Amino acid sequence: MTDKDFYIEEISPELFARMEGKSFAKHCIVPVAELRYLHFLHKNLKGETLEGEMVCNFHIAERVLDIFKKLYECSYPMEKFRLIDEYDADDDKSMADNNGSCFNFRLVAHTNRISKHGLGLAVDINPRYNPYIKTLEDGSIYIVPENGKQYCDRDKEYPYKIVKDDICVRLFEENGFEWGGDWDEEKDYQHFEIPREQIEKWYPDY
Repeated sequence: MTDKDFYIEEISPELFARMEGKSFAKHCIVPVAELRYLHFLHKNLKGETLEGEMVCNFHIAERVLDIFKKLYECSYPMEKFRLIDEYDADDDKSMADNNGSCFNFRLVAHTNRISKHGLGLAVDINPRYNPYIKTLEDGSIYIVPENGKQYCDRDKEYPYKIVKDDICVRLFEENGFEWGGDWDEEKDYQHFEIPREQIEKWYPDY
C-alpha cells in the first residue's frame, strides 16, 4: 500500500468532462473547486484487492480516504466503487449493482431538498445488501434498491452486511458521520452522512 494507491486530486478537466451533465448536473450548486477525486484500494468478499474511485466534497476528502485505508488494512469487504457517472448518474442503477458512491447532485427521493450526496457529504457502501427502507403514509414499504428487498431482514446473515458497531460504522462515526442504520423513522443501512448542523456551518443556506 503506497501513496500511489491512496490519493486525493482536484477535479481535472478530463474528469469533469465525464461528470458534466451526469453527476455534475446543470443545476449543481457545488463549485467544482470544492470537489475532490479519491483513489483507493479495497477488498471484496473473496479477499481480492480492487481499485476504487469516488468524488466527494473537499471538507471530507481526507477523513474518507483515511477510513478507506483502515478498512483496506483490516480486509473489510466492499464490492465495488466506480464513479456513478458510469451509470449515467442513475442512483438506482448504481445501487442495484452494489456500487458504492458519494457525490451525485440530486434531490432526496419524494422531496425538493438537495440530497447530502448532492453536496458530496454522504457515502453509500454495499448498497444492494444494505438497502434504504421506509414505510410510506399509505402503509406500503419503499425499498431501494429494489433488488435489495431480500436483505431487509437485518436478523439474517448475508454477505456485505453492515451492522452496528462493526469497524465500518465505528470508523465513520469516529470521523463525524451519522449512520442511516441508526435512524428511527426510516433506515438507510448503506448510508453515512455528515450531520445537518455541521453542514450548515459549511453551507449556511443548506
